[in-house]
Parts: sequence; C-alpha cells; structure tokens
Amino acid sequence: MKDLVQSVDRALSILELLADYEEGLGTTEIGERLDLHKSTVHRLLGTLIYKGYVEQLEDSKKYKTTYKLYELGSRLLVKKDLLSVSKKYSKELMEEINEVVHLVVRDGIYSVYIDKVEADNTIRMASTIGRRSTLYSTSVGKAMLAFMDPKEVEDIWKASQIEKFTSYTIDNYDDFLEELERVRKLGYAEDNEENEMGVRCLGAPIFNLRGEVEGAISISGPTIRVTKAKMKKIGPIVRKYADEISKELGYLED
Repeated sequence: MKDLVQSVDRALSILELLADYEEGLGTTEIGERLDLHKSTVHRLLGTLIYKGYVEQLEDSKKYKTTYKLYELGSRLLVKKDLLSVSKKYSKELMEEINEVVHLVVRDGIYSVYIDKVEADNTIRMASTIGRRSTLYSTSVGKAMLAFMDPKEVEDIWKASQIEKFTSYTIDNYDDFLEELERVRKLGYAEDNEENEMGVRCLGAPIFNLRGEVEGAISISGPTIRVTKAKMKKIGPIVRKYADEISKELGYLED
C-alpha cells in the first residue's frame, strides 16, 4: 500500500489484537500471532504504554489495552451527536435571523467549523466547513473560552500567536479577561469587527451532559445588516438556540 508507515501499521495491529484478549497477551504471544520479532513487539509496546493505550498487568506481566481508545471513540461520538442534534436548530436560527449560521468545536487553540447553514442574501460570508479560526478573536471562540477553566484559558492565550487582525481586536490579556466576564454575564459573545472588518458575529456556547463546553453556534453578517442596535436583539436569540442544543445533549443548567 502506498505511503504505509510500517511501525504505525504494526502498532495498530498490536492494539487490534490486544482488544480481543481481555486477560492480555505476553510479548511472545503477540509476536507469534503477528509474525513480529520479540524485540520489535517490546519496542512498540513501550511506545503504546507511554501514550496510554496499553498497560502491563502486574501479576501476569501480560499486556492489555486501556480505555483510551474508548475515550477517543467517545469524543468522536459526542461530536457526531452535536452535529446531528444541532441541525434543526441551526436551520431554525438561520430562518429567524436570515444570516449565515456556523457550528464550531474547539481544536486546541483554534475553533473548527463543522457545519454551516447559508442564508438567502446577496452578500454572503466567505466561510467553509473545516475552516479553522483563532479562539481569542471570534465570537464562537470567546463564547467557549468564557466558560472554560481559567488556567486552560490562560494556557490557550499564551500558546496563541496574538495578532491584531483589525483595530478592534483585543490583544491585551487583562482586557480579554474583562471581555470574557462580559460574555458570562450576557450568555453570548460578540465579534464586533474583531476578526474581519465589515463583519459582525454573535456566538453562544453549547454544553454537554457533563456541563463542559462542547462547542458553539453563531450567526455572521456584514455590518450593514448586523448593526450594533440589531446585535442586542440577536444575541439572546443565538443564546436561546444554543441552550436548546445543550438540553438535547443532556445538559442540565444549575
């Protein structure tokens, strides 16, 4: 197969094999079943243990998989659920506001667009599913950050290359923290030409059943349509739809 990385292929084969043996397997057994040298198996197992996918049992010294694979699968399942649950609300929000609606999830220091519902307007927003944007300068990013752990917010800020995309972009950390406090009070975030001149966005966070931020939903439009006065009316509406999605994901507000 083209571009096959042998060590990765072998490591994944070990994981697939171990998944079938609840009591675990020893290095010799793994080597025999996969036709691999014992030293190769031992080296690959060391890496898999280091990354948390495999553990060695103290009593038998055999190796078995951990729940990390389940954790990864669960993350994808949750994101899939978010996408499917949000579909009808994204459409309803677009119809009520008549502006493009985006659904995003966080990926490290970025937000990633996983869904978009376009409005029937002459002037449209240039955005695509899969697009990545900085968290600190967008409404969806601020909406998520405002309800995350303060230490994690600080780490994200430090890891981000803070740029002043427009004259409105907040590039001072203390000012940014004040902005997040405002977001918490309102329940939604504003991007008043902070990421792109001529464009305003309003975003609200979506929570999962554990009360964690799962993503965010937003509307975006040109400043000629999304005026400052109109933003005050749109914000609570975006929050309403975000709350509905959160409820369907199992979130129970205190």
